[in-house]
Amino acid sequence: MSASLGFRDLGLLPYPLVLEAMRRFTDQRGPQTGDEVWLVEHPAVFTQGQAGKAEHLLLPGDIPVVQTDRGGQVTYHGPGQLVAYLLLDVRRLGFGVRDLVSRMERCLIELLGSYGVEAAAKPDAPGVYVDGAKIASLGLRIRNGCSFHGLALNVDMDLAPFRRINPCGYAGLAMTQLRDQAGPIELTEVRARLRGQLVKHLDYAEQTTLAGGID
Repeated sequence: MSASLGFRDLGLLPYPLVLEAMRRFTDQRGPQTGDEVWLVEHPAVFTQGQAGKAEHLLLPGDIPVVQTDRGGQVTYHGPGQLVAYLLLDVRRLGFGVRDLVSRMERCLIELLGSYGVEAAAKPDAPGVYVDGAKIASLGLRIRNGCSFHGLALNVDMDLAPFRRINPCGYAGLAMTQLRDQAGPIELTEVRARLRGQLVKHLDYAEQTTLAGGID
């Protein structure tokens, strides 16, 4: 079991700024660098993964599209969606990529279960689903044995922009959010529960709150 997982609460920040900071953190970290999770919301943005195909961007309109280096296809981020970026030394943790994805899915499934929402993963489509509708997306990149990018949980947001794309490359994929499944929800409470689930499922002994933002 690893000692401590550090959490950095970043508030609302533009996606490109956080993307560059994640890359920089990963490139500069050394064998003794502690693992971190960055919790953030983004202004409206579509992000296109490495395997992304242009035909899945149906009608982006005035929402910017950012090409990124995570796995997967196109998705949407916006206010009211809780994003967690996992900056982990997976080699040190002893996780394979599939193992890490499975742990992230179990974390989300237990978190949703704590609100009385029954959710499940799909072996052929990473993410977490409620009655076939997607409630959380996953996308990772591993560089030099270290992960970045992470997960996005729809909590209390405008889901309409998802209709401008084929979410994760699936035409007509229904999307849902925690508010619609469990009623009014406080993002701060969801954030606290997510922290606890990540510590548990990633095998850390404890969590710490890291001061300051990102460079």
